[in-house]
Amino acid sequence: MQNIPGIELVSSFLVVAEELNFRRSAERLNLDQSALSRRIQKLEHFLGFKLLERNTREVALTPAGQSFYRDNATMAGSYREAVRVARRVAAGHREDLRIGYMTFAAPRLMPQALAKYHARYPYVRLSTTYMRTQAQRLALAKNELDVGFMIDRFDHSDFQSVTLSDEPLYAVLPRGHALAEKATILPQDLADESLVLGEMQEWDEYRWRLEGLFSAEGLALQPKFEATHTLAIGGMVAAGLGYTIFPESLTGFLGSDVVTRPIDHPKFRSPIALVWRTSNSAPELADFIQVVTGEQG
Repeated sequence: MQNIPGIELVSSFLVVAEELNFRRSAERLNLDQSALSRRIQKLEHFLGFKLLERNTREVALTPAGQSFYRDNATMAGSYREAVRVARRVAAGHREDLRIGYMTFAAPRLMPQALAKYHARYPYVRLSTTYMRTQAQRLALAKNELDVGFMIDRFDHSDFQSVTLSDEPLYAVLPRGHALAEKATILPQDLADESLVLGEMQEWDEYRWRLEGLFSAEGLALQPKFEATHTLAIGGMVAAGLGYTIFPESLTGFLGSDVVTRPIDHPKFRSPIALVWRTSNSAPELADFIQVVTGEQG
């Protein structure tokens, strides 16, 4: 196997190639200029070709020196990154954060949190997975997620949670619907209207919340049509099959064939919480929680 020059020689050359000045390069390397010159000469002798053209006034890279610099600068950058990552791992840090989110966090809360966290910690890989709230809870319990954006807090001794938002609920109506003439809508106004909701398999937590709210008003929640996808629900409303109820964060994504009206009741709201396992001590998670809760002021 052919020998390769020592890292000390190559590192010295990289500094000279960047500075194109032996005095400044020697200062960066904490060497005297004669010692630096000997290193470059030794490297050139080892390689069998000149790296630098040097006279009393300037230093320039030869074509071979330019090629050698480009390739080794890339490798040096990779090496420094590998050292940084290994040091973080040795200190107990991880290089990834697994984040769950559900529909209501998708438009604003989750993306804004990721953008702010990534700006501060760009070296942490962020993986996001769409999951309904109950699936996120199970994934957190199995250590398959680090943190989740879900409907409401999770009151359990193994978990911690913080409410990030508490949005008012809106009735989403077909354009031209009689109720669209009202500025706000009471729950009782919806009693005899055809209802479109998300299927229980995907929207269970939200459905249970709505059922509790309507039941407290003496009203039954009986959907006539169901769909899984948010856009399909909105499409059914636009087609005149009924109304639906969405939190405020979704009302801006439904198109011009529907109208939205706030439901005039103090309890008709939809909280979103950030939830994580108490036992998860990853520094990346602590940083993420700080960023997200700081985002809320």
